[in-house]
Amino acid sequence: MQESAGDAVLNSDKDVVILSPTGSGKTLAYMLPLVQKLDPEKDEVQAVVIVPGRELALQSATVLNGLGCGLRAMSCYGGRPTMDEHRMMRSTKPHLIFATPGRMNDHIDKGNVDADNVRFLVIDEFDKCLEMGFSDEMSALLGKFVNLQQRILLSATDTDQIPEFVNLNSSIKLNYLEEKQISDRIKVFKLISEKKDKLESLEQLLRSRVDESSIVFLSYRDSVERVNEFLKEKGFTTSRYHGGLDQKEREDAIYKFSNGSANILVSTDLASRGLDIPDVDNVIHYHLPIAEEEFIHRTGRTARWKAKGKTFFILGPEEIIPEYVKAETEDYEIPENLPKPSMPKMATIYIGKGKKDKIGKIDIVGFLCKEGKLKGEEIGRIDVKERYSYVAIRRSKLHQVLNLTKGRKIKGIKTVVEPVR
Repeated sequence: MQESAGDAVLNSDKDVVILSPTGSGKTLAYMLPLVQKLDPEKDEVQAVVIVPGRELALQSATVLNGLGCGLRAMSCYGGRPTMDEHRMMRSTKPHLIFATPGRMNDHIDKGNVDADNVRFLVIDEFDKCLEMGFSDEMSALLGKFVNLQQRILLSATDTDQIPEFVNLNSSIKLNYLEEKQISDRIKVFKLISEKKDKLESLEQLLRSRVDESSIVFLSYRDSVERVNEFLKEKGFTTSRYHGGLDQKEREDAIYKFSNGSANILVSTDLASRGLDIPDVDNVIHYHLPIAEEEFIHRTGRTARWKAKGKTFFILGPEEIIPEYVKAETEDYEIPENLPKPSMPKMATIYIGKGKKDKIGKIDIVGFLCKEGKLKGEEIGRIDVKERYSYVAIRRSKLHQVLNLTKGRKIKGIKTVVEPVR
């Protein structure tokens, strides 16, 4: 898929539509050829990637910056002042912007971005971007890019129609979606809950998969809060994730889950798209997916690339497996003797300095080894943001690090080191 996409984007001016399963590497499929078509010598926005949510905008910008290709990128999304983003644009001078539809409209309307310079447009998860909620914004936005040379559309689900306002030229369609809904590498199980309230069944299921990572999907924010609180009281280490949380809470939740500091993510369908979280063992449908598309996207969180995974339906007394689930389903038997919830191996710490302070990953490793007395193998994933950093460290060393680094300096600057809870 990536080779075909690269060839289509690089060696033709036709628009390209890429349909490929979740976890198959669509981000790099469009990004690697696209960056070769941009000019790093021009201090102007040459390409725009439209995404349905801020998480995908942030994640995609991080991927591009990690390529080290000499191009500058930034992400733009709602929930923070447009003025702050404009200030960042003036200092960053991005060649490529990852943005949600409404926020991109704002920047163009205010003159912060010159749409006439944009030659390449990517619509990632275009099925989501072109849904009812985004349709008017997308129609208005796409009418502003008058000098486009190429459009690239990507999705993990097929769609019958692409609206006329997308204005595709003669296009190349690359369809790598399998006829099967989900991969053979994913086993599907059902667990019957004798009670309408499924909390007890969920607890037993999670205790039976105690050393594995699991995402528990629910349909409502209130339900996420209730289930998350229940699991914490039972001794599980969880992250909760839904649209009612502020940006930092959402970032903290995903970061803790993806770096192994929490082994359970309790979430609405917001986590079913746009998040690249490796090594998720289990997807658990506490509430049934409302449609086939939601089932596909939820289940696509596991067995990414060539890994294997499991998906579980917890069924109440009056519930059955939805008709749209075509995969073979096995009954799941809870073992008689269940272990207690185990603590994750890692914990996440916050360091109050980042790129603006000229702090890099090497500085953080040096600081934690020298001041926190850690060994290299006790330090996990490190993410350096503009004004702060997140670091995964061995959980057994958390109190040691917090005590030894209190009031200490990193590169001569006093900083705050605290746990991300």
